[in-house]
Amino acid sequence: MSAISLRKILNKEELPSILQDLVYKLNIAIDIELVDGTKLISIGEQILKNRYPIEVSGEILGWVVGDEQATLVASLVSFWAKQESEKKILAKELLERYQEIDLFEDISTQLTTSLDRRQIAQLVLQEMSQLIESSAGMILLLNPEGADFETIAEFGVFFGDKQPKPGQGIIGSIVQSGRAELINNVQADCRLWGEKNINALICVPLRAKERVIGAIAIGTDKTDSYKAEHLKLVSIFASQTAIAIEKALLYEQSTQAAIEAKAQTKKLQQALQDLQLAQTQLIQSEKMSSLGQLIAGVAHEINNPVNFICGNLRYVAEYAQDLLHLLQDYQKFVPVAPPDLQSELDNIDLEFIMQDLPKLLDSMKLGSDRIVEIVQSLKNFSRHDEAQIKAVNIHDGIDGTLMILRHRLKASGHRRAIEIVKDYAKLPLIECHPGQLNQVFMNILANAIDALEESLVVNHWSLASNESQIDKRQMTNDRGQMTFPTITIRTQALDNQWVVIRIADNGPGMKESLIQRIYDPFFTTKEIGKGTGLGMAISRQIVVDRHGGILKCRSQLGEGTEFWIQIPVNYSVVEASLGQSQTNSASSTSTKELSPTADTEGFIPSTIPMLKPADLLIRHTQLIQRLSQHSSDLGNAPPDRIYQLFQRHPISLKLYATLLSWFCCDNPTHLND
Repeated sequence: MSAISLRKILNKEELPSILQDLVYKLNIAIDIELVDGTKLISIGEQILKNRYPIEVSGEILGWVVGDEQATLVASLVSFWAKQESEKKILAKELLERYQEIDLFEDISTQLTTSLDRRQIAQLVLQEMSQLIESSAGMILLLNPEGADFETIAEFGVFFGDKQPKPGQGIIGSIVQSGRAELINNVQADCRLWGEKNINALICVPLRAKERVIGAIAIGTDKTDSYKAEHLKLVSIFASQTAIAIEKALLYEQSTQAAIEAKAQTKKLQQALQDLQLAQTQLIQSEKMSSLGQLIAGVAHEINNPVNFICGNLRYVAEYAQDLLHLLQDYQKFVPVAPPDLQSELDNIDLEFIMQDLPKLLDSMKLGSDRIVEIVQSLKNFSRHDEAQIKAVNIHDGIDGTLMILRHRLKASGHRRAIEIVKDYAKLPLIECHPGQLNQVFMNILANAIDALEESLVVNHWSLASNESQIDKRQMTNDRGQMTFPTITIRTQALDNQWVVIRIADNGPGMKESLIQRIYDPFFTTKEIGKGTGLGMAISRQIVVDRHGGILKCRSQLGEGTEFWIQIPVNYSVVEASLGQSQTNSASSTSTKELSPTADTEGFIPSTIPMLKPADLLIRHTQLIQRLSQHSSDLGNAPPDRIYQLFQRHPISLKLYATLLSWFCCDNPTHLND
């Protein structure tokens, strides 16, 4: 049945009147009938029964019955029918185009919302399989070298066991030529290679920026299944797919570049951290090396005369005893001395000398033994004449450090002596860098003494004007009880694999926020000129990085501070794992843990110091502010004045120079901390 209805055409309002006018002018009579003889219009009385067809594109829609001139009417109605047919075809094409536009707009929207090339390809194949009859389809991408294909989406079976190759088979040749093709008899194509599962094929290259990046192919097992409109449809799909995949590839490349840049940034941060710690180590090592050499030299110089004195004191004591016995024998045989001799004996008080000389020699022996002990402590602290790794008694290092700091433990005019409480356990010899561990003990003990001295000074001024209270030179805790300044040192062994040294003081304590920052290079709460802020950063490096140990701290305001130093007994066992952990830490996120959690005993583990440019700027600002305490008009001071101020505080000058060498912020913001 025709898509054009003759009845509808003739039912239009203006057409019957036009026909009547035409028939009257021609002075004829006509009937218009359908193909089956149904009469639609009758004008005038018919005499002749000639039938003239009304047709469109060779299809007869009806008849005009009348004389010879009725052919004009048949031609006119045929023309109207043809116009109606063309309108319908145009409307159908417009509807199809609208549907295509709507479809591709929908697909384009879906494609642009995804940045996953496989998801994009799968979506395209899914839509194509619903619009075009197909049993298999695939989307291929060329690798960067153009030597191979990557299948990013497919359905059905195109190639079986074989995989498409650029330049081989029908699809490979189409991609190489860059021209889309429709093939309705694949098995008869001379380029057939592996496409044995299909009989009809449409393949369109994917083009992006005038280069072929892959291909989209769809096929069916039926021969002669595809037409030109199918090729056009696949080409439209291909253009949209190429744009979306190119965008996805660019996103993947940018993401990969960002990942690589992030990894490179991590490596640079790790390198910067290593450089920072190396610089801090160099600064402190310069001081400690000079101190160690000085101590070792002094110990060596003292050692020779002390050995001479100690070696001869025994003979002096023996000679003195012999002479005293001889005098006693003379007194027995000559009980009454001549007057001149008696006068001389009274002048020198012989009896007192005989009683005091042995005591004097014993005191000299004690003094010389004490000097020997001091020399040994100096040698233990400096470790100048020992190997880099050595099995040592850790207690010797602690005692040697206390010997060096003994002058700071004694009572002074404004405070009483700091008491040292030792609770040493029986420990095995441990393999370590003894000189470096002594440096850790020195840093922690010196900080403990500083904290106690600060607390003593504060309490000294806070005991009002009662001189009897001030003379006690004691501290008060939060409960108002009087306490003596004390440093407690405990050691213990853990599982025969670790040695723990705990150093605690009953000073003012610290806030948790300070505990998390004490390992930052150049961070210090001391006054200008009294510290560099490197001690704990270096201590963490020695304990954790060099020895594979643990350094942690716990503290409460008014309750004091305690450090936990945990060192492995066998350095050789942890040395291999130490190198592996350092490698892993370099490849992992080397950012500083912002809020390390405390363990069950309240100890907070040490964190990896990582100074960012903003941190360095803060350190710089703090240093300038501390300097301004000594000169209120520092901001307007000329360079010579500032340099003179630095000369009075050489530690600050060195610290400032190091900060400037680290400072790498291009657009620093003003800080008013």
